[in-house]
Amino acid sequence: MATNGLMASSSVFLHRPRIAFASRTNQASGKCGKGRVSFMGIGTRRLPVILSMTATAESGEEAVKSVLPGNGVSIMVNGCSGKMGKAVIKAADSAGVNIVPISFGSAGEDGQRVEVCGKEITVHGPTEREKVLSSVFEKHPELIAVDYTIPSAVNDNAELYSKVGVPFVMGTTGGDRNKLYETVEKAKIYAVISPQMGKQVVAFLAAMEIMAEQFPGAFSGYSLDVMESHQASKLDASGTAKAVISCFQELGVSYDMDQIQLIRDPKQQVEMVGVPEEHISGHAFHLYHLTSPDETVSFEFQHNVCGRSIYAEGTVDAVLFLAKKIRLKADQRIYNMIDVLREGNMR
Repeated sequence: MATNGLMASSSVFLHRPRIAFASRTNQASGKCGKGRVSFMGIGTRRLPVILSMTATAESGEEAVKSVLPGNGVSIMVNGCSGKMGKAVIKAADSAGVNIVPISFGSAGEDGQRVEVCGKEITVHGPTEREKVLSSVFEKHPELIAVDYTIPSAVNDNAELYSKVGVPFVMGTTGGDRNKLYETVEKAKIYAVISPQMGKQVVAFLAAMEIMAEQFPGAFSGYSLDVMESHQASKLDASGTAKAVISCFQELGVSYDMDQIQLIRDPKQQVEMVGVPEEHISGHAFHLYHLTSPDETVSFEFQHNVCGRSIYAEGTVDAVLFLAKKIRLKADQRIYNMIDVLREGNMR
């Protein structure tokens, strides 16, 4: 089975009755479809930004060459003991990016050593984090931090990166997203913030945003049902679902984020959603079902992801994108995965 094969474009079905994930089980048993998306959390979104580069073509080419994997760029993966952190380390190692053997984790993980790809990484707890990060940054001046920790750590970690001045890629969902953006904008440091790192899924969300911008109110009066299934360890609602819902809201649909049906029970995931058993511990299945006021028309969007490699690969692309921006001395600001997609040069 291809764990992360993107099976088909997000589907739109006309004139069909209301259905749940179960009706799509036969499609989930083969290759997996698409996965989660969101650039801002909690209902606020930023539309894609068209980048304007003032550097010459020659200097741009040199910058691209200079950030090729293995050429000075180092990453510190915080949350390295988690499955997503390990996936990023494997992807970065395969790409030739230097992995700093230090990571931040919880108090209970302090002092632990995690081995990934033959590299032993020492985990530091909450104490003396600023001192540790400053020391690592001094030793690796082209350091980029990658964050795959937990929602409750998002804001504290962002404040730490901002205080020390370390550029970072924030892949962790949750936290106070408005505060997150305010912290980084005030610090004026380089960052890529996106709870969704899957490039193909980001492209789908970009298309949704364009539709919402160009055709506001197109679905006025329609009702919306949303279900999302993730591994049981994911406690919060998907940032992807929230971003897609916010597009539907701009399209005229009335929907409260609290209505999202979260499916975390493994038995339901297999029997109702159609998640392959081998991916119960790592998947992202989403279904959005729209119905017209008279129930004669329905639209359905579905995107499914099995495994984590799609996110890990996208994260490494975000790291290389950020490294290029730093070397070009581009604007020190918050970028997102739309910016990464627009830049091209993805592996």
